[in-house]
Amino acid sequence: MTRVLVVEDDPQLVRALVITMRARRYGVDAAPDGATALRLAAARRPDVVMLDLGLPDMDGVDVIRALRGWTRVPILVLSARQGSAEKVAALDAGADDYVTKPFSMDELMARLRAAVRRAEESVPMAGTTRVETAGFTIDLLAKRVVRGGRDVRLTPTEWQLLEILVARPGHLVTQQHLLREVWGVSRSNRTNYLRVYMAQLRRKLEADPAHPRHLITEPGMGYRFEA
Repeated sequence: MTRVLVVEDDPQLVRALVITMRARRYGVDAAPDGATALRLAAARRPDVVMLDLGLPDMDGVDVIRALRGWTRVPILVLSARQGSAEKVAALDAGADDYVTKPFSMDELMARLRAAVRRAEESVPMAGTTRVETAGFTIDLLAKRVVRGGRDVRLTPTEWQLLEILVARPGHLVTQQHLLREVWGVSRSNRTNYLRVYMAQLRRKLEADPAHPRHLITEPGMGYRFEA
């Protein structure tokens, strides 16, 4: 069962969300403020967080930053704040989506399903902890890459990109998916970021970076990892 944490201080809206999601077989926990939300997130480990920005004890953006300190759980912001500056602040802090109040419940459920789907796509396949190629070995648990008997130093961003690609060997991972997962929704059109970081990964891992065997570009679409 997919578990959702609703962080909202409007009891009527909370009741409507809980009824709607439980009818669709979601497990739901509710928090009326930021401090309770952070405690519940740590204790219950939700699959998705729905978060209002206007909380009584702290700003929702601060809750996002606190969560992003230890988890990549999808965060859907539900807010009456309609200004672009507020949206940018929430997305830059690490939110995955932003829904403006009032909203359609059907649209919200569709966005929830999309968030769950993206999260499932980015999780490594069950049982996959080690990936070996002819030139290098990736240890997903230890977050370590070895090439020629030596550790390869990867930046956090390089590792995150590699981890997402390795999770689905042989499958195309779109540019938009990679950008959302690594840089967030607000950077989902910055394909130049991907070109720079993929070039760095190839220089560190490929025997011939100009003719890669493992980190393959699908022009105009995305990237694919081949063992």
